Amino acid sequence: MYFEGSEKKAEIIIDSEQMSLLKDIDDSFWATLVEQCHAKILSTISNQTCKAFLLSESSLFVWADRIVILTCGVTKLVNSVEYFIAQIGQAKIKQVIYQRKNEYFSHEQLSCFGDDIKLLSQYVEGKALRFGELDSHHTYVFHQDNDFTASSTDKTYELLAYQISSQASIALTTPNLSAQEIRSFLAIDELLDGFIIDDFVFQPFGYSLNAIKDNDYLTIHVTPQESSSYVSFESNLNLLAMAPKILAILSPASFDILTFNEADFHGLTLKHIPSDYVSQSLVQSELTNGYQVAFANFIKPQTSYSQAKIIDINGENHAL
Repeated sequence: MYFEGSEKKAEIIIDSEQMSLLKDIDDSFWATLVEQCHAKILSTISNQTCKAFLLSESSLFVWADRIVILTCGVTKLVNSVEYFIAQIGQAKIKQVIYQRKNEYFSHEQLSCFGDDIKLLSQYVEGKALRFGELDSHHTYVFHQDNDFTASSTDKTYELLAYQISSQASIALTTPNLSAQEIRSFLAIDELLDGFIIDDFVFQPFGYSLNAIKDNDYLTIHVTPQESSSYVSFESNLNLLAMAPKILAILSPASFDILTFNEADFHGLTLKHIPSDYVSQSLVQSELTNGYQVAFANFIKPQTSYSQAKIIDINGENHAL
């Protein structure tokens, strides 16, 4: 059994002087937007500045001036972005950023990054970049190329862990796990003191969490199957500072970090990334919209031989 945990992500910023996405848009709009990419809303939490929707495939966050949406599996997130642009109107939109990372099973996807940006280019003029090596871990970023300039305080962090340890995979695939048991394993109370939390345990495996506190947010998505394990963290909290705790729990064979506007990316990685991980790829670029983007892929070098994986040649072969 496998599931494509790797997310596609979009952030769309609007002119909040023309409208408020929190006050002027009702939940039926967001339900329809999510349906465009073949997902659905499972539950919602909110405070005075943010509304967070837990989805059947990842998460949607809404503030007055922007949305952040992530979807996994074989969803077509670009369809939801197209719907947003068509319904809200290009005149109200200040910036569109669309990301897509390398997938485990790219041949199962309904489109590729090239297809997606061809569609988006019909609505916004933009530029596309690849962070990371093509034959290794990498992330594509498409962004609108206009007169928008991001604030230096507008920071986001992504930590994407691959091939979590056997112990972590076993702990997260134990039958009949409760949400509280998964929270305890991931030390959520230590990471997210004072946050409103919404989470869901999928059957037979999988876990998603949204957390909000004032303007801050964090979302976690867990695909624990050992054959394709993947755990993602996305937040405007400093995930580099949280990395030692996260890596100690999951002990992944490799992980990616992607940041927007973290000026001390190099210093923070030196300070917080454990010494048993080494960097495979380091990329840093300033986008024309003002975001300073940094990407790093880290691996834990093997010190001993492992056994080859035995494949059931009489079983399902679509994942090969």
